[in-house]
Amino acid sequence: MLPATADRLTLLLESTGDGIFGIDMDGCCTFINRAAAQTLGFSTDMVLGRNMHALIHYAHGDGRHYPECDCPIFNAFRQGLPCRIDDEVLWRADGSSFPAEYSSYPILEHGQVRGAVVTFVDISQRKQAEALLKRTNDALEQRVAERTQQLRELANHLETVRESERKRIAREIHDELGSLLVALKMDTHWLGRRLVERPELVAKCQGMGRLIDTAVDNVGRIITDLRPSILDHQGLWAALEWQAQEFIDASAGEIDATLQLHVAAGVDAPDGGLAIAVFRIFQEMLSNVARHARARSVRMRIHVDDPPDPVLYLEVRDDGVGAAAAALADPQSFGVIGMRERAGHFGGRLTIDSAPGQGTRARLVLPLAGAGAP
Repeated sequence: MLPATADRLTLLLESTGDGIFGIDMDGCCTFINRAAAQTLGFSTDMVLGRNMHALIHYAHGDGRHYPECDCPIFNAFRQGLPCRIDDEVLWRADGSSFPAEYSSYPILEHGQVRGAVVTFVDISQRKQAEALLKRTNDALEQRVAERTQQLRELANHLETVRESERKRIAREIHDELGSLLVALKMDTHWLGRRLVERPELVAKCQGMGRLIDTAVDNVGRIITDLRPSILDHQGLWAALEWQAQEFIDASAGEIDATLQLHVAAGVDAPDGGLAIAVFRIFQEMLSNVARHARARSVRMRIHVDDPPDPVLYLEVRDDGVGAAAAALADPQSFGVIGMRERAGHFGGRLTIDSAPGQGTRARLVLPLAGAGAP
């Protein structure tokens, strides 16, 4: 190399802000620029001829020994494998370490590897910024999770209050309005028996009786919509089966609907808020099919695993028109949101698989903690 060219190269190496050093086939330093020596805390004389792995790369950040045979820097000339690493540390003359990003490339002369050239930079500030960003993101995620949990608890509280109010209203309708209708029915019957000589009045009483019967049926339907008594008296499994049969009957043969129900022996039906949540989710699934699916067939499947850790699998599958993913993710899809929130509050997961023209599958997976019986 011409002296002028060598001088320009030396000037270039000394002027760059990145640390640069070269090593021979034994891993010993052949040159080092000013930035590298200053960053490492060595003078040039202290580095030249020294094994660079043993000098600045001998240990991991946690202090574990770093074998020379595993060193990516040396693999550049031993195996011809260039590298770029940003998750290791280099060690200073005073025994302290710093996170570094380094690269190592083989030096070729007449097609033969003669060593490697290494560039490195101290990335302490970058790592600190990344750590700060991670802490900030973690704190933000924690706050979002806490706020989400608070909102979920509030939603569940409101749902519990609403169910309690439904139960109270249903009971009052049954006790008050139901008894009044029964009394009216009896009075109408009594009056009709005493007006046998007035056929027109007898007919009027019979008509009133039919109206009262219709009112009794409507009151019963309203009570059932508010709070199915079977859920409180016979439990969740019977309530789900009843709701499925109601859907089958309501389809009047226009939909080929079937139900598969299997509950493993020894699993008691959950009660309280968990039972209400499962029942309302099932109701919403069937309601969506009836209102939107335009399906020809519906398959309902309810399966509960064996104790001691039973899991409820509840699935409704139809062959209807389906829905786009955007529609299911729409913030205005309150039915879907409500089902997911009910499931999430009790540690369950609701998934809906659907596509236009491909039908829909709604599936609830819910652990029944404490539901298993010995």
